[in-house]
Amino acid sequence: MSRVIGILLAWLVIVPAAAGAAPSQAPVVLVFGDSLSAGYGIRVEQGWVSLLAQKIEHEGYGFRVVNASVSGETTDGGLARLPRALAVQKPRIVLLELGANDGLRGLPLAGTRDNLDQMIALIQSQHIAVLLLGLRLPPNYGERYTGGFMRMYQELAAGHHIALLPFLLDNVALHADLMQADGLHPNEKGQPSLLDNVWPRLLPLLGESKRWKNSG
Repeated sequence: MSRVIGILLAWLVIVPAAAGAAPSQAPVVLVFGDSLSAGYGIRVEQGWVSLLAQKIEHEGYGFRVVNASVSGETTDGGLARLPRALAVQKPRIVLLELGANDGLRGLPLAGTRDNLDQMIALIQSQHIAVLLLGLRLPPNYGERYTGGFMRMYQELAAGHHIALLPFLLDNVALHADLMQADGLHPNEKGQPSLLDNVWPRLLPLLGESKRWKNSG
C-alpha cells in the first residue's frame, strides 16, 4: 500500500531536490530512479540527489535538480511515469536509475532491458541528454543472471551512445559501515560516495546540454 501511495503522489508532485537552490526557470536535471535515489531510510536532505543539487549550486552551473524517484519503482512503473515527468519538467538532462527492483524480483532481463531501451529512446527523441546509472545484483542471484544484468546497462549505453556510470554503488556496496541494515541501501555516510561516483560522469553533460537542446 505504501508503494501505491508513493506512486500516486509522484504523479501529483515531483519535488525539487533542493527547494530554492536555483530559480524556477533554470534548466532542469531530472533524477528518475527508485529508492536508491529517493533517499530510502534516511532524511531527504542527506541523500545523494540533494547533495548533487547543493554541489551544482556551489559550482555555479545554474541548473535546478528535480528528484522524480519513487521507492520500490520497477522499469514498468518508470516507463509509465516518464512521459508526464518529461512533459512537466522539460529537463535538459535525465539521470536514469532504474532496474534494481526488477533484478531483485528476478524478472526476465529481456523485459527490463526493453523498458529501459524505450525510456532512453523517449528521452533522446526530445533532444535531452541521458546519464544511465548502472546497478548490480548480489551474487546469490547466480552468475548468469547477475552477469547479464550488469551487461544490460553497458549494452544499452553503447547502443544509444549515452553516458554510463557502470555501478552507482561502487566503493559503497561492499562496505558495511556505508550501508543500511538491509544490505541494499546506502546509509547517510555512503551518500557522498554516490555523489562522487555520479559527478565525473555528469559534469560533461552540464556543459553539453545546450548542444543537445539546440540540435533539434
